[in-house]
Amino acid sequence: MKVCTDACLFGAFVANKLEQNTVNEMLDIGTGSGLLSLMLAQKINESIDAVEIDTNAFEQAKSNIKNSIYANRINIFCDDILNYNPPKKYDCIISNPPFFENQLKSADELRNAAMHATALSYRLLIEKIKQLLSYNGKAYLLLPFYTIADFEDLLFKQQLFIHEQVNVSHNPIKPFFRVFVEIGFANDEKIKKSISINKELGIYSDEFQFLLKDYYLKL
Repeated sequence: MKVCTDACLFGAFVANKLEQNTVNEMLDIGTGSGLLSLMLAQKINESIDAVEIDTNAFEQAKSNIKNSIYANRINIFCDDILNYNPPKKYDCIISNPPFFENQLKSADELRNAAMHATALSYRLLIEKIKQLLSYNGKAYLLLPFYTIADFEDLLFKQQLFIHEQVNVSHNPIKPFFRVFVEIGFANDEKIKKSISINKELGIYSDEFQFLLKDYYLKL
């Protein structure tokens, strides 16, 4: 599975947020290759539960985690998150859910599963997050920018609210294409920010370099 720059930025953003707060129980929904769990484990010395429905992705993630120095702190499960019912709540839930809901699908079924909100709709994902999130917990999601208004409407129906919204662009003159959201139960005033991956062609922005400096070898 390819590692996307926006997913790396998202993982680093969440890890930076969690370093500033106390978290005990963490959950990665749809872990894929295990990237986000591994990024959090590098910064947060707590256990992480990672759930992945696709058997091929699960085996890849299991291998990646086993070969890391964080293997004793990441528990990975091959399961449908809708059937996952642990006897606990989570202080932090992180997810890079399937992208491009209601868009045309490719002929590659594995790519469809990874890139489309078909088997797991945003509505079902939000309902599951509400079930698994502790009252003072936070959930972090990486979404296509064009979905944010509809996603916020779905949150409101479940009495969940966006606390922070970070709009992401490739560079300062490009339109936003991704958005990071921090959500929770409190109806607090929303904080809105923006991040550019590059400040000019081929040069990462200062904020990108700050967040990724402990992950990218050449920063």
